[in-house]
Amino acid sequence: MKLFDVYPLLPLSIEKAMGSRLWDDKGEEYLDFYGGHAVISIGHSHSAYVQAIKSQLEKIGFYSNAVINPLQEKLAEKLGKLSGYGDYSLFLVNSGAEANENAFKTASFLSGKKKFISFRNSFHGRTSASVAATDDPSIIAPVNVSENFVFCPFNDIETFETLFYRNKEDLAGVITEGIQGIGGIHIPSKDFIKRIEQLCRELGVFFICDEIQSGYGRTGKFFAHQYFEVRPDIITVAKGMGNGFPIGGVLFSSHIEARKKMLGTTFGGNHLACSAALAVLEVMERENLIVRSYEKGQYLLDSLTKFRKIKEIRGRGLMIALDFDFSASGVSRLLREKYKILVDSAKNSHTIRLLPPLGITEEEIDYFLISLSHILGERSPFAE
Repeated sequence: MKLFDVYPLLPLSIEKAMGSRLWDDKGEEYLDFYGGHAVISIGHSHSAYVQAIKSQLEKIGFYSNAVINPLQEKLAEKLGKLSGYGDYSLFLVNSGAEANENAFKTASFLSGKKKFISFRNSFHGRTSASVAATDDPSIIAPVNVSENFVFCPFNDIETFETLFYRNKEDLAGVITEGIQGIGGIHIPSKDFIKRIEQLCRELGVFFICDEIQSGYGRTGKFFAHQYFEVRPDIITVAKGMGNGFPIGGVLFSSHIEARKKMLGTTFGGNHLACSAALAVLEVMERENLIVRSYEKGQYLLDSLTKFRKIKEIRGRGLMIALDFDFSASGVSRLLREKYKILVDSAKNSHTIRLLPPLGITEEEIDYFLISLSHILGERSPFAE
């Protein structure tokens, strides 16, 4: 049997990883400014993380959600404390797409309605409703096409108001990313996201915030939307939550009441996943990674402003996009082949995304900056 060939692959086979470093099957060392789609939060193979999973596996790796799993309760309590959402409740799943599916389903169940507003340039996943809410026709099969999702230009308050009132009779929710990820690190204006919250509150529509990529300290706050002083009804998380172990979650405001059998999952919140997620939160707290993400991100952003050939820089914390006047693929390739640095792409071919582990060091950032200056033919950002 062969693999179903759907992934455009880099010519790399990674065999080992530690911190912000990767090693391929030839022994070549790489600096990870990609984090496997922003998944690696506390760093590759962190000793506390590895030990937590090993220790749990020696006890029990899995049992179904038909029995009590105290690790789930411990995880919910820890997540509530560290995120500032202790009054919310948590439903555990396996991925970001699954988290969004359950957010849509809950909003529809409780409202009795079926329409949602999503935004241009968004990405919410590749399953049923999640892909229907994603602004990328190339990944939407005919079975996923749905009139239940209405798309609005991002950061366009006037059009949003028009679409909101036009669909209000059948509107279950509005979903937006805390900061758009695959779309190219586009940040909502405070007025825009607060207007979403205001209209949703006024008419009893569920405000859903997708923090799958922008959450878990990635932006220098636990959730990106916390920069804008809003509190969504529903928050979805995944990626950095498990540092590579598959886990996702849906956070529900206290006014949202659970009903037996309303949601369900076989593998979601299993013992190993909870152990991984608990280790992530403990390391984040102990090593002050949210503050470090903000500080290192600010250092990186400030340094990048010295590059004349970068058309635009966007980002918060360690979630950063660089736009060029030309295709960014050549820059990415040279970073990988000549300087052994991995970076991420975006929907726009002129964009590079930087999503390193939250514990990236200043020395590693400096190496990236010097490498980029050589590729762009720029003066070193550290030159006097």
